[in-house]
Amino acid sequence: MSSLTLKERFSLSRFSSGEKASDEPITLNQRRIFILPTDRGLGFVILLALLLLIAFVYNNNLAYLLAFLLASIFFITILHSYRSLSGLVLRSGQSKPVFAGQAAGFNIHIDNLTNKDRLQLKINLLQATETISLSTHSQTQITLHSATYKRGWQEAGTLTISSTYPLGLFRAWSPLRFNLKVLIYPKPANTGIPFPESSASQSEQGAYSKGNDDFFGLQSYQPGDAIKHLLWKSYAKGLGVFSKQYDGESSAQIWLDYIQTPGHGIEERLSQLCRWLIDAEQAGISYGFSIPGLKIEPANGQHHYQKCLEALALFETS
Repeated sequence: MSSLTLKERFSLSRFSSGEKASDEPITLNQRRIFILPTDRGLGFVILLALLLLIAFVYNNNLAYLLAFLLASIFFITILHSYRSLSGLVLRSGQSKPVFAGQAAGFNIHIDNLTNKDRLQLKINLLQATETISLSTHSQTQITLHSATYKRGWQEAGTLTISSTYPLGLFRAWSPLRFNLKVLIYPKPANTGIPFPESSASQSEQGAYSKGNDDFFGLQSYQPGDAIKHLLWKSYAKGLGVFSKQYDGESSAQIWLDYIQTPGHGIEERLSQLCRWLIDAEQAGISYGFSIPGLKIEPANGQHHYQKCLEALALFETS
């Protein structure tokens, strides 16, 4: 058997993978829609063959009439199967980052700009499947979820929209690819390791900044510390009992440093850093962040938090 040419291989791949990924909305037309008989359709063909055989053997005009009538329905169904998808417009939406182990959601917008109802549309993406119907001149958004296992970018892959409407004799489908991906953060550690304590060396590196009666830092609880200075949020999370320290001349923040983070490997360290980031942000603590090749000055807030998590997700060793 001779090997397939490059053009033939490309044509065959379009049946399952679609054309090249796009950032623009995609309109379904005759180039993108494929149609093949379903199992029910193949059974229908066998029935037609039997009817024609009976009509031929017995020379029965009524059998011929029934066979031709069913055959006309069979071929007309091809047109209706095509029209069930033709003219639909699909575009990708924004996908929110998630932590490894959570389900990533890929948002897809579908517009029906025609004056025809679209019934029993099935959308497949990775392991997710949704079935929807669209009325005339309407649009909808669906979110297809996929399992995540490791940090970094996860691409959506090929999205397939299909329909067996109206009689289930044919399956019309269109494989589409969008430049759609979601950022996966490291999975947060489950262990309740306390925050790293500030040290004199960190102070010399600029971990401290001047202020008046400002937050100075955290230290392990010592008998006699004021109750109002206890960090109850960290205690509730099982991270230990910490006491907020104040000073009239200087203030401090905790530093989350990859080098000083416990762990047996890269992923364990990133996982623990991720846990500390989450807990520090929820506790309202100002924190600095340091990994090889990147150092982020102490701050807090959503922008700072996402910037640190993104650095963890995309961290690569040299």
